[in-house]
Amino acid sequence: MKVLTTAWIGMLYCSMSLAAPFKPAVIYDTAGKFDKSFNEAVYKGGVRPLVEKHSTKVREVSPKSETQIESGLVKLAKRGYQPIVAVGFSMKPHVEKVAKAFPDIQFTIIDAKIDLPNVQSILFKEHEGSFLVGALAALSTKTNKIGFIGGMDIPMIHKFACGYHQGAKQIKSDITVLQTMTGNTPMAFNDPAKGASLAKTQIKEGVDVIFAAAGSTGIGVYAAAKQGEIYAIGVDSNQNHLQPGTMLTSMLKNVGVATLQTWLEAQQGQWQPGVKLKGLKEDGVGWALDEHNRSLVSEEMEAQINTLKDKIISGEIKVHDYTDNNECP
Repeated sequence: MKVLTTAWIGMLYCSMSLAAPFKPAVIYDTAGKFDKSFNEAVYKGGVRPLVEKHSTKVREVSPKSETQIESGLVKLAKRGYQPIVAVGFSMKPHVEKVAKAFPDIQFTIIDAKIDLPNVQSILFKEHEGSFLVGALAALSTKTNKIGFIGGMDIPMIHKFACGYHQGAKQIKSDITVLQTMTGNTPMAFNDPAKGASLAKTQIKEGVDVIFAAAGSTGIGVYAAAKQGEIYAIGVDSNQNHLQPGTMLTSMLKNVGVATLQTWLEAQQGQWQPGVKLKGLKEDGVGWALDEHNRSLVSEEMEAQINTLKDKIISGEIKVHDYTDNNECP
């Protein structure tokens, strides 16, 4: 009996020593915590609820440059924070390097896939949410010409553009969709002045609805849309309140909810590495309808968009993912 008790205590001690301590942390990308878009969605939907509803402190890091990202990750790992949530695809090389150096620390990265035993990768079906707002843009345009302004010229942003294009064409096969990317570096997501300039150019070409998938660059797009008296569509978080009367809707990417979920899983000892893919079915993406845009979206339009949503979830409508072959039908 004594032998069994000793063995059981030894096993218990071993399992306790292997259990990961729960000290959640997040490292934002260089656009900053309050970018009114992607990072802020992580804060509002992930950090704030964990602090306020679950009484858990979260260590937050806001690097000012790419070089500070890796050093920030290392400091967090050395101090035993985990899971460490890294916000954005640009974090991939840094997380990959640091995760290899700290194999006992849990990392979660948003918008990138890393195949390591201590990394969870959260990806989204942005093309599905973008399809819905593209359809709404087509229902709202009077010029039959709509626009898209992306941030960095990379496949993931083309994924937004392609979904938007397909949704618009679903409603009006003859609609024209103009597409412009802001730049080729991560700074393309943090340039409101250029966003405004690109939007004004599209407006001159007859566009009367613009979807901006460009981080805080979109703030400039929305301001130009307001000035040009056309509609704009926000991205990632609900941005309808930024320019009331101008914001037709926002394409929601529920990164905050996904962040909160990965932390709660860790707290409950259920965190797992691997890929999590979130689309309309998983409530990973969607579109925003609230008091700020209710007057712009009729009940008939709302019903049409929700019907399309149901058809995508059921598989009746299949939205092409640009990143499958880097082509858009």
